[in-house]
Amino acid sequence: MKYAVIVIDVQQGLFVSEAPAFVESTIKNINLVTDKARKLDVPVIFIHHTRSDCGLASGSDAWQIVKEVSVHLDDLHIEKSTPDSFLNTSLQDELVARGVTDLAICGYATEFCVDTTVRRAAALKYNVTLIADAHTTHDKPHASAEWVRSHHNATLPEVTSFEGDITLSDAEDIFI
Repeated sequence: MKYAVIVIDVQQGLFVSEAPAFVESTIKNINLVTDKARKLDVPVIFIHHTRSDCGLASGSDAWQIVKEVSVHLDDLHIEKSTPDSFLNTSLQDELVARGVTDLAICGYATEFCVDTTVRRAAALKYNVTLIADAHTTHDKPHASAEWVRSHHNATLPEVTSFEGDITLSDAEDIFI
């Protein structure tokens, strides 16, 4: 079992103007997971959503990782343009090159990029641990962010049709 941590779309343009729910605790828990990972020489990979038509042009201030998130020089950064962190990116190649078999996934937005990436990773035979208290979204007209996160924490581990398993862990319990 060899892990990598995937942190999805925790970017200035998605967090600063109107913060998502649980922003402080989510950032605290992302930092907890990535700090633990680095101490264990587990790769940390930041995924950046990149689309100039929605204000996330590559390299722009909005594209940057939120300042409160701990980023180290050794961390890998990968750009994507869809909710799937694997589609048309180098993520799969980077994981294979590092011999990764298991992923700890956290970030933004629960019902879009986090959900899609978790499912795709499991379909690619990775064992996935969704960090239950380190992913978030904004409130929606039809559902609160709290409901969306709770729903995904309950349902994603129930998906058993992939060769990779999907499990759930709190930030403090990962890598124990």
